[in-house]
Amino acid sequence: MKTKEILKSQYRASIQMLKDAVENCPDSLWNNEAYTNPFWHVVFHAIFYTHFYLHATQDNFIPWEKHKDELVSLEDDPGDEIYTKEEIIDYIAYFERKIDELVDDLDLEAGSGFYWLPFNKLELQLYNIRHIQHHTGELSERLGKFGDIEVGWVGMMP
Repeated sequence: MKTKEILKSQYRASIQMLKDAVENCPDSLWNNEAYTNPFWHVVFHAIFYTHFYLHATQDNFIPWEKHKDELVSLEDDPGDEIYTKEEIIDYIAYFERKIDELVDDLDLEAGSGFYWLPFNKLELQLYNIRHIQHHTGELSERLGKFGDIEVGWVGMMP
């Protein structure tokens, strides 16, 4: 299997686990204020950065049609703005349709394309997938504590 096919498989598997967390999230946990960052905000942050870092550079980034810059960082207070579960599932579906194109366009030997990330494009993909899994694990923990809801492991996807 070639490197780009492996990356596509692992992106799909990671995104599937994130999507499973979203689909299993009860409405009462979606925007629960008991957490510093509501469930929906963590998911948006994770999918946004995954999408963002699959571009050659910041200048090449083409955002999702419902993108809101002010919701990207988990440091920012989203105020009254919220993405619904349907909107997040729509963003995930949009991203899933873009995976092949975005990975195929990567020059894995090039620099990251982002001055704050001092490694090559291949290492950026590993960093990116780890970021998805970091937040998926965080959300899985919330689901487990909230209602004994599990997010199953996805090893790979064609």
